[in-house]
Amino acid sequence: MTIPGNACPATLDTAQLRELIDSGRAPRLLDVRTPAEFESAHIPGAYNVPLDLLKEHREELRGHLDDDVVLICRSGARAAQAERTLAGVGLPNVKVLTGGMLAWQAAAGPATRGTPRWDLERQVRLAAGTVVLASVVASVFVPGAEWVAGVIGAGLTFAALSNTCALGMLLSKLPYNRNASCDLDTVIDQLGAPTGGRS
Repeated sequence: MTIPGNACPATLDTAQLRELIDSGRAPRLLDVRTPAEFESAHIPGAYNVPLDLLKEHREELRGHLDDDVVLICRSGARAAQAERTLAGVGLPNVKVLTGGMLAWQAAAGPATRGTPRWDLERQVRLAAGTVVLASVVASVFVPGAEWVAGVIGAGLTFAALSNTCALGMLLSKLPYNRNASCDLDTVIDQLGAPTGGRS
């Protein structure tokens, strides 16, 4: 028996998306990465709707997403979470870009590029690795500090098993990863514009 909440999302590969875009039948492209990641490189015409904003305001956004939608992130994991969120509010025709921006760039898909920034996964590795290293070094002087490394390890294990990451969600709220163009009102204004997303 398949449990709907665990069902695999509908997907679209880079060749299929490219064909739709080239034929003038481009779906609504929602990039759910952080604004910093989006600014680094994104598919022309995509809208930046960060995952945390989408989850928090799914009902308000639902009214502005009546077309076919393709969700994009770095590798597909966050887009799959976004798909489950939108499916929960009854949005039909939602697909996830298989492999995300990594696959799109590997296939030499067109991308609008800005200031290079570290993607969220790299930031998580840096933060977790730094805390683990610091706690191991500190344990030489402070007995029990090594347990901090154990907590980080447990958190990363849970993140892998649940396909979520609390540390990533926290890091996504830092000023480095945010900008003013991703508040709810701005996103809704962009979604309502007749010409599509940002180039």
